[in-house]
Amino acid sequence: MLLHLSTWPEIESYLGRSKAVVIPIGSNEQHGPTGLLGTDWLCPEIIAHEAQKTADMLVAPTFNIGMAQHHLGFPGTIALRPSTFMLAIGDWCRSLALHGFEKLYFLNGHGGNLPTIEAAFSEIYADASYAGRPRGFALRVVNWWQLRGVMGLVNRQYPSGHGSHATPSEIAITQWAYPDAIKAANYAPQIAPSGPIREAMDFRARYADGRMGSDPGLATPEKGGELVAACVSALIEDFKSFASEAALERP
Repeated sequence: MLLHLSTWPEIESYLGRSKAVVIPIGSNEQHGPTGLLGTDWLCPEIIAHEAQKTADMLVAPTFNIGMAQHHLGFPGTIALRPSTFMLAIGDWCRSLALHGFEKLYFLNGHGGNLPTIEAAFSEIYADASYAGRPRGFALRVVNWWQLRGVMGLVNRQYPSGHGSHATPSEIAITQWAYPDAIKAANYAPQIAPSGPIREAMDFRARYADGRMGSDPGLATPEKGGELVAACVSALIEDFKSFASEAALERP
């Protein structure tokens, strides 16, 4: 069930049986010469949208702009400051909580988002504590590649050349979902260098084509389909477990 394709009575009905919602979250940033700019928000969106087809799961609109300052040296990247990002996450969560949602599950596609998402969660929990919100309200963030069994599959698919940015695994997922948008390039070197992440101009100087330790040429739509299937199964299981968590009673 997709929130943005539902009516308010349908959401009210869903709340009668579940207080949990999935929020895909990512970033709009460069992914090397062949990776789509939306890769980091497309991957969690693709996975969540597939999962809701076979599970009683509500998926909110995708939070598609995140922490991407270090990619601003490449055209097309859009970034939020940490403070803006935290405020936006807070307003999303407070809006959903106001309607009765108690379990907010963020499926993340950009590792650089994590520190700020966790900081935003701390602010929201503080609000809940001061407001005396009933026990049971919970927030969770999970990177799609950290879902159960997924990294094992990634390692089998890409024993070398996976890297940490513009990876063949994330490129493969977008290739599976958007085959008409597949790009090609002659990578030089075939496997990109690795190193630190600092500010935007330093990043552009270190990683000229935007890749980090990766060879996106290894990606195929078939491997992407395998990854999506593994992610969907694991997401459904993890979301169900999270949604069914009971509030702890005081000793």
